[in-house]
Amino acid sequence: MTPLVTTIVLFGLLLVLLFLGAPLIVCIGLPTAAVMLLSGMPVATFAQRMFVAVDSFTMMAIPFFMLAGKLMEVGGMSRRIVRFANALVGWMKGGLAHVVIVACAFFGALSGSAAATCAAIGSTLIPDMKKKGYPADFVAGLTAVAGGLGVIIPPSITMIMYGVCSNTSIGDLFVAGIVPGILLAIIFMITARGEAGKRHIEQTTDFSLKELWLSFVDAIPALLVPVILLGGIYGGFFSPTEAGAVACVYGYLVARFWYKEVDSTNIGGILGGALTNTVMVLIIVSASGAFSWLLTANGVSSLLGSAVGSIAGNKFMFLLICNLIFLFIGCFIESVAGILIVTPILLPQALALGVDPVHFGIIMVVNLALGLTTPPVGENQYIAAAIADIPFEKQFKASMPFLAANFVGLMIITYVEELSLWLPRLLA
Repeated sequence: MTPLVTTIVLFGLLLVLLFLGAPLIVCIGLPTAAVMLLSGMPVATFAQRMFVAVDSFTMMAIPFFMLAGKLMEVGGMSRRIVRFANALVGWMKGGLAHVVIVACAFFGALSGSAAATCAAIGSTLIPDMKKKGYPADFVAGLTAVAGGLGVIIPPSITMIMYGVCSNTSIGDLFVAGIVPGILLAIIFMITARGEAGKRHIEQTTDFSLKELWLSFVDAIPALLVPVILLGGIYGGFFSPTEAGAVACVYGYLVARFWYKEVDSTNIGGILGGALTNTVMVLIIVSASGAFSWLLTANGVSSLLGSAVGSIAGNKFMFLLICNLIFLFIGCFIESVAGILIVTPILLPQALALGVDPVHFGIIMVVNLALGLTTPPVGENQYIAAAIADIPFEKQFKASMPFLAANFVGLMIITYVEELSLWLPRLLA
């Protein structure tokens, strides 16, 4: 099959299956298998390429960080983070709205997952905010968007996948996500203040230096997680994959012996939840890896990359087109699959135009984080709506100001590359 025919069959079937509501593994795997068979490849090739996609030492970081995130969610760290965030910013105009954002940023530095961040912080704060008179649609919409910080602030499972796919330093990607994550959190807080003014929401607590200190001391074991992980990676003590194992051991020890909230009664549920999440991600990774290999082997990546390059005459226009592609992909495809499909197509052209691969990775991750809050995928939106017990449509409408703020932040991150590259260069 020619690259053009392969492109039409692959992406045509993918889009049809997506609109029919088929599971993502079917949407990606079925077109891949069909093109391989039509091209005369052996049936075993599909299984081989799926296996190769996950046969990587670096890929072991995914189950480690999944388990670490679950330990920290169930083991009491999320509740301590919320208490500290409330003492830190709860006294501001908008009160708990700022607490949601800061807590999501802190918990994102523990879990590496947007869905875990949204679920952990949402289940802790949304019911409490509703009891205190906050509009349910407002708090759910805010939590859904702020939960996206979970994949931007390191460690991040999405960054690990981009690093594997692009052969980019995962340590550099982790460090590069810190400043953009903080920038987005600040933009969300400014937006929350404006929305709080419109809805006449005031602060819910007075500032207390004593409570700030006590909550900080109580949260120190949780706050040390990103320090240990990033310090260990950049200090050369362990690799990103080994950092995942360190996070698991540390998370268990703290939850079991310090906070004493993990024991024989709930460890089985923690392991089961981590296993389920890992299998869901890796099966999508395996199918997406086969899809990505087929794009490259049949010349589709070069064809589509050249097409985008011919439309974009310069770096500015290329990044704008990339953002539109990422946003579109994020609306329909889970972020890990999106990275494996899009990276081989666009990264070579980005490098040819002088775009730093670390910066390009951060742009992609921020885009796909935004995709987690936009339907029809919109995983965070569904999680927050379920916790708040409100219709999805009502909550999505309330989240629009925060989605707009997220887009503004994305444009700043895209065109001010030093926001992503300053810290890695400094540490290098």
